[in-house]
Amino acid sequence: MSIVVLKLPDVKSEAEGRPQRCPSCQGNTFQRWGGRLRKIRDPQVGYVMVYRYRCCGCRHTFRHYPEGVDAAQQSQRLRKLAALMWVMGLSYRGIEALLAAFRVGMGRMSAWRDEQAWAEQLRKQRRWKPVRVLGLDGAYVRAWGEMRPVLVAVDVGEGQPVAIGYVDEHNPDAVRRFLEPLVQRLGVSVIVTDDLVHYKTVAGKLDLEQQICQFHVRRWVGRTLKELHTRLPTRWQGILEEVKQLLHDLPIEGSRRLFELWKQIDVPRSARDEPRTPVDQLRDLLIRLSEHWDSYRIFDWQPDVPWTNNATEQVIGRMKVRSRTVRGYKTRSGLLAGLMAAGSGMC
Repeated sequence: MSIVVLKLPDVKSEAEGRPQRCPSCQGNTFQRWGGRLRKIRDPQVGYVMVYRYRCCGCRHTFRHYPEGVDAAQQSQRLRKLAALMWVMGLSYRGIEALLAAFRVGMGRMSAWRDEQAWAEQLRKQRRWKPVRVLGLDGAYVRAWGEMRPVLVAVDVGEGQPVAIGYVDEHNPDAVRRFLEPLVQRLGVSVIVTDDLVHYKTVAGKLDLEQQICQFHVRRWVGRTLKELHTRLPTRWQGILEEVKQLLHDLPIEGSRRLFELWKQIDVPRSARDEPRTPVDQLRDLLIRLSEHWDSYRIFDWQPDVPWTNNATEQVIGRMKVRSRTVRGYKTRSGLLAGLMAAGSGMC
C-alpha cells in the first residue's frame, strides 16, 4: 500500500531569536523598533507576532518575520498547500471550497497565483542546478482551444522537469534554440531522446552524445521485422533473426555486422518511380540501424545514462493527466507554469 507524505513549511507564531544580518548593509547589530500582532491565513495559526528592528549601522528599519511567514497575507504553508491541491487534481473553485470547510478563506484567483508562484519557484531552483544527462521529448496538450506542441526537458537522475518550451520537436532549429542555453548553463553532455531524426541533427550541432530510447527502437524495429517476416523471400529470413538477436545483445561490433549483412543483399534496388519491395525495406533497416548503433548503447559504458527515456515519459504523463482535467490552458504563461507544477508532482 502506497503512502504519500506531503512536506509543508512549518509556521511559527513568533520568531525564534533575532535577525542575523541587516538586509541593506549586512550589519549584525540591531535595536528592536516595535512590533505588532498580525492576522494571517493558515490552517493552524491565526495570528503571529512580527517585530521591527533598526540597524545600528545604517539606521534602516525592517520587519523580522517568524518561520513560515513573510509579507504575504497567506502563510508559506497555505500557499504550497493550495499549489499541491491543484497538482492533485482539484480545480481552483474546489480549492476555495475545501479550504472554506476548514475556515480558511482563499479566493480561486489567490489559488491560481499560488500555483503560478510555485511553478516560478521551481523554475528558479532548477535554473542553475547542474544536469549532465537530460531527457527530451515532445508532447501535445490542449491550450486556448487547440492541441499545442511543447518540448519537455527532464533531469533523468531526479525525474524532475528542468525546462518546458513552447516548441515543436519536429522543428530542429527551434529545438536547437531551446536546448543550446540549457547545455551552456547546466553543463549537459548527454541527451536521452526517442529516435526522431531531428534530435540527432541537433545533438551533432551542439556536440552532444545521444542515447536513443531502447523502448522506441525495439518497438518500431519489432513491427518492421514482423511485417517483413510475412513478405520477405525465404532466402533472407535468416537476416531477420540475426537483426533481432543483435538488437537484444547490443554488442560493440553490432554496427559492423549490420553493415556486412547490408552488403550481402545483392538484389538491385527498385526504380524511384516503383514501389519499395520487402528487400528494399530490409536494406534500409540494416543501414539505418548500423548508422545509429553507437546511439543505442551509450548506457552500456556510462552508468548514469538510462537505456530508456521513461523518466521523461512519466513527467509528460503527469502533465497530460492534469491538462485534461483543467479543460485546456488559456495563456502561454499559464500553460508553461501549469505543466511545470504538474510535471514536478508533489515534491
